Amino acid sequence: MKTKYSPGNDLEPVFLRLKNEFSVELMNILEFWSSSCVDEKYGGFIGTMDHFGKTIPEASKGSILNSRILWTFSAAYRLTKNEEYKILADRAYRYITNHFWDDKNGGLFWELDYFGNPLVTKKQAYAQGFGIYAFSEYYNATGLEQSLAYAKELYVILEEKFWDFQFSGYVEALTQDWQKIEDMRLSLKDLNAPKSMNTHLHLLEPFTNLYRIWSDARLKNSIQSLILIFTNKIYDSKTNHLNLFFANNWTTQFQEVSFGHDIEAAWLLNEADMVINDGNLNPELQCITNKLIEVTIKEGLDSDGSIFYERNGAHLDSDKHWWPQAEGLVGFMDAYELDGNQQYFDKLMNLWDFIKSNMLDKSNGEWYWRVDHKNKPVTTENKAGFWKGPYHNGRAMIELIERIDKMKSIS
Repeated sequence: MKTKYSPGNDLEPVFLRLKNEFSVELMNILEFWSSSCVDEKYGGFIGTMDHFGKTIPEASKGSILNSRILWTFSAAYRLTKNEEYKILADRAYRYITNHFWDDKNGGLFWELDYFGNPLVTKKQAYAQGFGIYAFSEYYNATGLEQSLAYAKELYVILEEKFWDFQFSGYVEALTQDWQKIEDMRLSLKDLNAPKSMNTHLHLLEPFTNLYRIWSDARLKNSIQSLILIFTNKIYDSKTNHLNLFFANNWTTQFQEVSFGHDIEAAWLLNEADMVINDGNLNPELQCITNKLIEVTIKEGLDSDGSIFYERNGAHLDSDKHWWPQAEGLVGFMDAYELDGNQQYFDKLMNLWDFIKSNMLDKSNGEWYWRVDHKNKPVTTENKAGFWKGPYHNGRAMIELIERIDKMKSIS
């Protein structure tokens, strides 16, 4: 399949309105992070802010949050050319390279104390991937060759240290000096498994971004291998969901459904395949990603258009977390672009209406971490922290703005 669908002129006013709304929301998100989350005392950005906007000054700092901040402000600067965003991206870049980078062994530490000293020194493949995502985007926005060099070095580390030459795929974690480690979990809620869907998804994403600026043959092969891993090992053709945790030999270890990851993977897989194939999408892959979209609609959508969090067996977690809603916007837009099916555009509109009514914190800024089944904000969750950054919702706004512009240019 070549390129993407362009809507008719009758939808142009709707897309112009949506672009304006997404642009305003992007500015709101970036304003929150630039005005409330800069750590003037200890450097870089704060580690944690609670639901009500109270900063925890001595909270530790995570590599994931800082990499996501670097990616977001770099992408925002690339999109808008707003120099204020470049200043924030520069700040994030300096902090990551000065504190998170392991000068002895290479790679990124997992966690620092609030002074910027290594606190958890293990090397998660997931963190190295987000480092690539951030460094490649910063290079794309600024042209700084050193940032591209960091991204390339992390890619080589992943290929040489984390790749499983026996069964394929990437192991979850290693010690600071690249030895085997017992606790491989990303978080306490995750299964301690040697391989996960989540890590492979967030390696596909940065590899794709790096390939845009460095069309290396080995990197292209890595992206192709990741797509095959998703289609042959992670995607479950019986359920049309993605399995989440695996043994080294890819035996599924835990039956749980993550609706947000299903729809996020759908558009990231399409993107990866099109980037390495000059805008062409493999029809067999598109068949799988369509099924991921359709199963999200069938099983993961509430009547108000929002996306449930997850399902474990018969138990449905019906809370609405911020990131599946953000990824759902892009997933539905991507599906609509590919074949022009009106239902996908309608799902996008319904979800965006839900977000505007329920997820935006109009008092304290940003998006709530989650709302419960009655759409009441859960106040025990952080507004900013190790896993809550400007990346999912900020990226969704950037993606949607750029996609609308592309559709306008080919219509």
